[in-house]
Amino acid sequence: MKLIDFGLSDFIRPDERLNDIVGSAYYVAPEVLHRSYSMEADIWSIGVITYILLCGSRPFWARTESGIFRSVLRSDPNFDDMPWPSVSPEAKDFVKRLLNKDYRKRMTSVQALAHPWLRDDSRPIPLDILIYRLLKSYLNASPFKRAALKALSKALTEDELVYLRAQFRLLEPNRDGSVSLENFKMALAQNATEAMGESRVPDILNAMGLLAYRKMYFEEFCAAAVSTHQLEAVEGWEQIASAAFEHFEQEGNRVISIEELARELNVGPSAYSFLKDWIRISDGKLNLLGYKKILHGVTFRSLNTRHH
Repeated sequence: MKLIDFGLSDFIRPDERLNDIVGSAYYVAPEVLHRSYSMEADIWSIGVITYILLCGSRPFWARTESGIFRSVLRSDPNFDDMPWPSVSPEAKDFVKRLLNKDYRKRMTSVQALAHPWLRDDSRPIPLDILIYRLLKSYLNASPFKRAALKALSKALTEDELVYLRAQFRLLEPNRDGSVSLENFKMALAQNATEAMGESRVPDILNAMGLLAYRKMYFEEFCAAAVSTHQLEAVEGWEQIASAAFEHFEQEGNRVISIEELARELNVGPSAYSFLKDWIRISDGKLNLLGYKKILHGVTFRSLNTRHH
């Protein structure tokens, strides 16, 4: 089986956003309709194709193009009608993790290859550029945010660890089991494609300069390379978050003022009234809700909508 018709494809930089509404209506991702999208839109389209292959009907349907667009933006795919009850839980989970309306929560193509439904131990898992993007933000995060991520990495399931181990192996750790900036440079050179050169992926290495002066072992790599947004889309997210919070309570949680929490989240004094609900009255430390907000990050819009 082949995918065809790449007339509209283009090379883009990892952090670049496109804004033209192009592509076939049935396969178009929600963020394309919002005119701000990147490679995650391709993953959505693969989700649509997989849904059709598994059940024979389209996940989003209407009689007109504008109706299809409305369906893509507002409707959820049906997983209740035949043949879905007889489809394996792994296949259903695979499709759901591609057809998430929040592009940050979708799997990458590499994660999809490592998913239990498609995983094949005889097929090597390629290098995922997402790792580089997540590491860049981890290295620039505050010590408090890094402590929160370290606690989260200790609560990961085996499925997440399979992917992270494969990515760490591609970095060819040194004899002591550590990696540094040199490993990331080498892995990129060895796994580079022409498209990577075209899309200026090496630019990302410049933002990882902090790794030039330190080593990173697998445990910290897991903390740096885990995506909170993607984990939030996993069915067991609440259990993972609770288990992670227990680790955070033991090593990381500390007394924090509303002003400091606002600085951590990069919000102003107008947010103080929301933030007080995220700190325990008893000891002045973060509660579970506050811990999840630190992991996720907030915007003024999300603050307001959640409060109302």
